[in-house]
Formats: sequence, C-alpha cells, structure tokens
Amino acid sequence: MLASPPPSINIKFLETFPEFKLFREVSDQPSGSAPTPEANLKDLTPDEIIRSAHAELDKSLSVELLAKVLAAPPDFFERLVVQLLVAMGYGGSAAEAGRALGKSGDGGVDGVIDQDALGLDRIYVQAKRYADNKVSAGDIRDFFGSLDRFKASKGLFVTTSGFSPAAKETAELLSVLC
Repeated sequence: MLASPPPSINIKFLETFPEFKLFREVSDQPSGSAPTPEANLKDLTPDEIIRSAHAELDKSLSVELLAKVLAAPPDFFERLVVQLLVAMGYGGSAAEAGRALGKSGDGGVDGVIDQDALGLDRIYVQAKRYADNKVSAGDIRDFFGSLDRFKASKGLFVTTSGFSPAAKETAELLSVLC
C-alpha cells in the first residue's frame, strides 16, 4: 500500500494552480452568501453556478406556468387544483377520490376530495384564479359560509394571486370560531 504525502504537501502543490487559489478565496467567504448578479462565471464555484441556474430556471418556469394558468378558462384551474391534491396523496389512491365541481350552482365550492373510501371525511376546495386581485375578506366569508352549508370540517382555499390582510384576518377569526 502506498503512503499518501502529508496534507501540507498536497495543499502546496494545489496552490500552484490559479483555479485552486480562487476556490480557496471563495470558500473562505461565509456560507450562505449568494454571489452577486454581476459576478463573473469564472469567479463562481460549480455549486454556485448550478444553484444560480436552478434559481433562474425555477423562476422562469413559475412565471410561465402562472401565465398559462391565467390564460386558460377558470374551470381549468379548478380541475388542476383538484388533480394536484389527488397527485399529492390527498384522497388516497383512488382516481375518483377528487372531483372538480366548478360550475354554476356549485354552492361556492370548486372541488371535493374524499379522504376515505366511503366519502365521509371530505376536504372542500375553493380555487380563485386572479391575475391582479387579491382574495378579499368577502371571498373568505363566502367560502366559510359554503363550508357551513355542506357541514364541512375541512376546507382549502387556493389562489393564483394572494390574500389581502383583511382576508387573512377573517380566515383566522373564522377558523377560531369553528
């Protein structure tokens, strides 16, 4: 078996390469510090390049997907949300465990996920596809009213936009009262 040279000899040898010196300089920076956008690719480690590229792809993909969802008919988003929840394992393995209701007279509920085989435990879903508007307190109150009408104990509100502060406050207040 060959004996390896002492670590100091290996480091001295590696320091003869400019790339290794650059690597050591970057490695000495505090962990978690992200490279600046103007950083030159040759100044980044392979890991930093991969993380940066992944972040760019992730952002680009999310913008593209949101644009496609917003361009599709409203019932597409409702079906998408229900299919996503079933794919995530809600409703078990049965394909018919989730169904999109979204139509006129749906009672303010866009989908239902059966949590058990008999359909006794259900999650009611409201899906709002907004481009610029935020979900309002009124939307939350309407959904809670629908949950009450269905005697539901579980509900999920999904949106493409966000929730107004009043909507968040209303949801917190109503969930405490239930």
